[in-house]
Amino acid sequence: MADDVKPAEDSADTLVPKPERAKPLARVQAVPWMIVIGLIAACAWLGWRAFFYQEEGDPVGSAMLAFEKQNSLTVFSSRFEVVAESEDTRGVLGVDLLKSRQAAIIPASVEYRLDLSQVDRDRFEWDDGSDTLSVVLPALRISRPNLDEAQQKVFTEGSWVTRDASQDLSRNNSLQAERKAAAFAKNPEVLALARQAAKDAVRQNLAIPLQVAGYGDVTVNVRFDGESASAASD
Repeated sequence: MADDVKPAEDSADTLVPKPERAKPLARVQAVPWMIVIGLIAACAWLGWRAFFYQEEGDPVGSAMLAFEKQNSLTVFSSRFEVVAESEDTRGVLGVDLLKSRQAAIIPASVEYRLDLSQVDRDRFEWDDGSDTLSVVLPALRISRPNLDEAQQKVFTEGSWVTRDASQDLSRNNSLQAERKAAAFAKNPEVLALARQAAKDAVRQNLAIPLQVAGYGDVTVNVRFDGESASAASD
């Protein structure tokens, strides 16, 4: 008689693994993209912060920053010719024997500069209502005349001009030309041209940096010490 075969009973000691829930494929694939998007967003924020973001700033401080690296600003240069004339007399025992005369037409140039080291915060005023920056400039500095003696035209008269006489005539003419050039540089008409050029240069040097700094279309009024406020808009 065949042995009865009984079905095997589950043993309490048998471990049955619990089924794991599979992770959605879409979530697994999205993780790298989320990291990439996060990095792109971070880079974009840093770029915006560096190049476009503007805190509530100080327009006067921004204006002074435009002058910070310039100790002096040449705003105008004038070139002209001056005429000088000298005479020389030489003699023996008090008797004038040799007379000579020399006239020279000498090209000269002078420069008009702004000393920006004198332009401190007290010389700026900002009107927030009209977006207007007012600046008061110190007096222009005029350079020493530069004589282009290599290009001068010389006319000499005298039957016999010694070497010493020629040197004295040239030296006297140079000194005379320098004095005349310095006087011409202070001519009111020339000085007015230099001041106007200075105002235009300062307006340009301040308006553009302020626009770049995010202050928009700013009006810059410039005047010199001693000028009325109405002269700032000229």
